[in-house]
Amino acid sequence: MGGRYETGAHTVYDIKYHFVWKTKYGYGVLNGDVALRTRQILREICAENGLQIVSGNVRSNHIHLLVAGPTNMSPAQIAQYLKGKSSHRLQREFRELQKRYWGQHLWARGYFCATVGAVNEEMVKKYIENQAKEEGDFKVWDIEPKAEEKPKNSLGGLIRKLVSGL
Repeated sequence: MGGRYETGAHTVYDIKYHFVWKTKYGYGVLNGDVALRTRQILREICAENGLQIVSGNVRSNHIHLLVAGPTNMSPAQIAQYLKGKSSHRLQREFRELQKRYWGQHLWARGYFCATVGAVNEEMVKKYIENQAKEEGDFKVWDIEPKAEEKPKNSLGGLIRKLVSGL
């Protein structure tokens, strides 16, 4: 991945997710060789799935990871790959983890995920609201549009005219 934005067949995007997940029961097992191998395994999983690690940190009982991903993968899929494959590989390589986590689940059930971008929500709102107005344009949001923003030749008005003429 290079440059500011990535491109697909019909897309231009910049999608980054901040993930945090912890070990089951909060045990501090990610130390020494296990921590180093965890880092390597996460790199391998990301490479296999078209993800790029922007930043990361392996702590003794949890992981922080900032990942850039493609448009065809949901955050849930990314978390599933990262947690599931890393748990399987780590327990296969480190027998002491198998003894501690006999149920084959190294990671706690949940995770934290937040999107990260170069622009914030307020900047996007202003950009959308300040688009050049053209004939027939109207805004789309939860609040009822002002009278001057309602389309003049709306379908409702046309139906009322037809019904009143009968």
